[in-house]
Amino acid sequence: MDKDFQSNNTIKAKSLGILIYSLSGGGAERAVSHLLAYCIDNKIKVHLVLMNPTIKYQIPSEIQIHYIEQSSPHENGIIKTLKIPFLAYKYSRLLKRLEITHSLSFLTRPSFINIISSKLTRYSYKVITNERAFPSLQYSYPSFQSFFNKKMIRLLYKKSDVVISNSHGNANDLTENFSVPTNKMKVIHNPIDLEKIDKIEGLNDFFDSKKFNIVTLGRLDIGKNHGMLINAISKLNDPILRLYIFGDGNLKKELESQIKELNLEKQVILAGFDPNPYKYLKKADLFIFGSNHEGFPNVLLEAMSCGLPILTTNCQSGPSEIMELKNVENDIMKTDYGILVPIKNAELMAKGINYFMSNKAYLDSCKTSVLKRAEDFRKNKILKEYIDVISLTDYTK
Repeated sequence: MDKDFQSNNTIKAKSLGILIYSLSGGGAERAVSHLLAYCIDNKIKVHLVLMNPTIKYQIPSEIQIHYIEQSSPHENGIIKTLKIPFLAYKYSRLLKRLEITHSLSFLTRPSFINIISSKLTRYSYKVITNERAFPSLQYSYPSFQSFFNKKMIRLLYKKSDVVISNSHGNANDLTENFSVPTNKMKVIHNPIDLEKIDKIEGLNDFFDSKKFNIVTLGRLDIGKNHGMLINAISKLNDPILRLYIFGDGNLKKELESQIKELNLEKQVILAGFDPNPYKYLKKADLFIFGSNHEGFPNVLLEAMSCGLPILTTNCQSGPSEIMELKNVENDIMKTDYGILVPIKNAELMAKGINYFMSNKAYLDSCKTSVLKRAEDFRKNKILKEYIDVISLTDYTK
């Protein structure tokens, strides 16, 4: 049990409910798996509430799992939207039956359900929402879903008792553009399980040691912009380069076509999702990240904890906080941990790759520095911050 938690913290919640769509691959899902284990270790009564039965992360056997639905991940977006009031009603009844005092939701639609549920019942509980994206950019794409989500965030999030964000940039977006009061905002960065990662052995025979092996992790969707990374590899036209993309998503076929059109089948590999990416990260040469927008990208911390130098877009928000960037420029931006480049810029991404390949001393220096930086996000330190926030959100029945 965490000694600091024991001595300084007695959670006021009789029972904590954690609501998330599923525990499929993703940073929020991984954070929830860590938080569940932390609650069990510290004798906090916790219930996990899901909307889809996919569970790809290990969770303690003691965890009680409840479902307010078991929907398909490919369900139509309009149907998802129309079901929100019904699911909120079901969730409110579940909270009352389980005598949940504090309900913590992760990601946007579960947070809508969490907040609306509190308005559909006389049963009193504290509503804590966790927004992990940069909503102004996450929902900037022309679609009904983006329009709806922005409207609902502006309408509902300010009704939470607490809104947790995972970066200061994300928090500023919520207060400045979505009317969330600053006194309700709390910033808690993402946790990294360094003890677990340290025990994982790297795969010695996965990469060709004669190549320069680059790895990226993330869902294959428009926001992650894997297509820009593929274009950067194409621009360098260097047969020594290998790019491994780990993740699943709706753009898989489109990326396969792009790889084929650029004749990069031998250089760019779509490797699928693996819940244990560390065995690959520990043997790669560089971690690359092309996202257009983020909240606070866990994958950068995961790569750092494996000793990998970072090449990332300077998207809003997260990377500049993690990389401790001092000055923003319209070029490659060097830090102690790696390089940042402007978003959607394949030319500068290629320039960043080439810089690492041409400057071994800098590459090696980054490998040491990233391990020290990862210590700032050690799991139990971050998870205790969650429990502190929940404990300070007074419960009165």
